[in-house]
Amino acid sequence: MSSNQFEQKSQAWSALFSEPMSDLVKRYTASVAFDQRLWRADIAASLAHADMLAAQGIIGADDYAAIERGMAQISTEIESAAFVWQLDLEDVHLNIEARLTQLVGPAGKRLHTGRSRNDQVATDLRLWLRSEIDAITQLLRELQSALLEVAQHHTEVILPGFTHLQVAQPVSFAHHLLAYVEMFARDAERLSEVRRRTNQLPLGSAALAGTTYLLDRERVARRLGMVDEQGRPQLCQNSLDAVSDRDFAIEFCAAASLCMVHVSRLSEELILWMSQNFDFIKIADRFTTGSSIMPQKKNPDVPELARGKTGRVFGHLMGLLTLMKAQPLAYNKDNQEDKEPLFDTVDTLKDTLRIFAEMIGGQTDPASGQKQGGITVNAQAMQDAASKGYATATDLADYLVKKGLPFRDAHETVAHAVKAASAHRCDLSELPLAVLQGFDARIEKDVYDCLSLRGSLHARNTLGGTAPAQVRAQIERHRSRLAAAAHVATI
Repeated sequence: MSSNQFEQKSQAWSALFSEPMSDLVKRYTASVAFDQRLWRADIAASLAHADMLAAQGIIGADDYAAIERGMAQISTEIESAAFVWQLDLEDVHLNIEARLTQLVGPAGKRLHTGRSRNDQVATDLRLWLRSEIDAITQLLRELQSALLEVAQHHTEVILPGFTHLQVAQPVSFAHHLLAYVEMFARDAERLSEVRRRTNQLPLGSAALAGTTYLLDRERVARRLGMVDEQGRPQLCQNSLDAVSDRDFAIEFCAAASLCMVHVSRLSEELILWMSQNFDFIKIADRFTTGSSIMPQKKNPDVPELARGKTGRVFGHLMGLLTLMKAQPLAYNKDNQEDKEPLFDTVDTLKDTLRIFAEMIGGQTDPASGQKQGGITVNAQAMQDAASKGYATATDLADYLVKKGLPFRDAHETVAHAVKAASAHRCDLSELPLAVLQGFDARIEKDVYDCLSLRGSLHARNTLGGTAPAQVRAQIERHRSRLAAAAHVATI
């Protein structure tokens, strides 16, 4: 390599160096292979910075016009895959800047006035993550809607509610699904809070100490939409913190991890419910696989893999926490390692939510226009399972309490009744009245109303309860909430 070539390639940072970078070091330190996905954010932030520089008289109007023209061409080249990403230029920022300078000359070299790659990458990462959070929030709405669609048709379907994976009390299958709607609603709330803290502008902090140029950081924030609900610019207030902070990435990965916990819990239930021992549901063939040796098998690979990918997302969170735990202020090259775990967390979560929404809610066949369901419910198998395990025992205790017996005494009385039913290999509802009255004389014929599964289900008619009337009200509440959220998202 000639000295002129070396100077051309190293001038992005300094002419101080007297020998070229080792090819091994070049490959080891380059990030362009993965950070090129930040290109839209990088161009948007650069244009906002250039607009501000021109407004402040730091660069001329002609320079700004040239930068706009050059960036438009670069965008077209990248979108059409004509842009040549160069390893020698290390990262997305230097690749775009070098191409800009190639296209518009000295104006491209003036773009970096008043900024550093430290505040540049922090800004790009925040802009990119903000957009991804918006996409994930929409996917969460779609998954909740899919769950609501299935729930709507199964409010009267009886499912055994479990504790310790033992039959506990009968619940509506729709009520069970709404538990996951609540979880995913909390995930969306958490992401909105992460978005608010992500949506703050580091640009203008330069390398670590700010800059001597009279920048209008608020103008940049407004152009990039880094504002609060009242339209007030949101700026990182300390230059040292602004360039080195990755809390927003860690916080996102924490929220993503919790969301994947909820996906994994749902996955575990889908896997159990699909097994022959339960036979509660069938998952559409397009979401299952077969066995290479056992022709009778139909495996729930999608929920199994989602359960496995949960650990992958957890690992990224741990990786980012470890990355940041001992870094002195301000920016360090360690922070280049923040992107791949963050990117993979976003990709994994988006793919998982998208496939789950389709697997649960089904899809419309483009050829026929007909809706193809994702999950088929075996209501009879669910009800048969709820009939085992004396699921209405608590209802009998409540019945006795209403007759004047203290709950602890009622609890003991019902335990004896369950023991008798078990000895006779029958359900509580199948014990003759005379036998039941032998445990407590206050028991009358109306006891059989509360001992039936459906009677038990409808009796829990309090807010948050499993009674179908309550479940239907909750479905409508969630539908209204999601419609309002979707409306806000389009504004």
